[in-house]
Amino acid sequence: MEHSILSYLVPWRHAGLIRQFAAREIAARYRQSWLGTLWVVLTPLLLLCVYTVVFRHVFKLRWGGADESNLAFALRLYAGLAVFNFFSECVVRAPRLVLDQPHLVKKVLFPLEILPWVNALAQLVHLGIAALLLVLLTAASTASVPASALALPLVWLPLLPLCVGLGWILAAVGTYVRDVGQVIGLVLSLLLFVSPVFFPVEALPPSVRGWALLNPLALTMTQTREVLLAGHWPDWSALCLQATGCVLLAVAGAVFFRTTRKGFADVV
Repeated sequence: MEHSILSYLVPWRHAGLIRQFAAREIAARYRQSWLGTLWVVLTPLLLLCVYTVVFRHVFKLRWGGADESNLAFALRLYAGLAVFNFFSECVVRAPRLVLDQPHLVKKVLFPLEILPWVNALAQLVHLGIAALLLVLLTAASTASVPASALALPLVWLPLLPLCVGLGWILAAVGTYVRDVGQVIGLVLSLLLFVSPVFFPVEALPPSVRGWALLNPLALTMTQTREVLLAGHWPDWSALCLQATGCVLLAVAGAVFFRTTRKGFADVV
């Protein structure tokens, strides 16, 4: 059954189905573990402790000066890691979104285009918990949370069309080319270290700083720190430009998925 591109981008008709599948995915992920959904909080905190020890105390990395506390340093790292982890989880699962649902591919009336939305919504739960931890840790570090923190959802908003658009592209390609998942793992490992997770963009030479901001995660990470830790409101023009680019990517992904989905049943 064919749907318009608008129905891909604004899937209100299938909102209930998307919530149902996302809730099922979250429950299935932690069903067999002893601590259950508590891992959603424990995992980022444990990773944060490890990264703080390694980069601050082993590699002696400094960010805000010699008098910067461990918690302040950890917050800067976590602001970048929260963004990267959301993007990484969405992208790494994308190539198998169709392959792992062969019974749905055979159903002519099932809207396969919602699968990247389900994937993104399930990961949004983790991002929401990361936002809560960031706010709580900021309050513990500075005894207050700046008013600019209210703009954090707007700073993170472009991530949604970015991840859904890439989800459509990678799900379609991954259905035909099974090696995509392996390539994505390598690309994400590289992206972690070229993104401003462990360093500020300002630390780069001016000649390459502009190129670094072409990374779709760079602006989000930088503005996350600005609105939450520095108390500055986001650069609205840059944010609008980024959002426009992400929406255009989502449109391209929807068109690509819609065009290629006709052959899914033959290869799954």
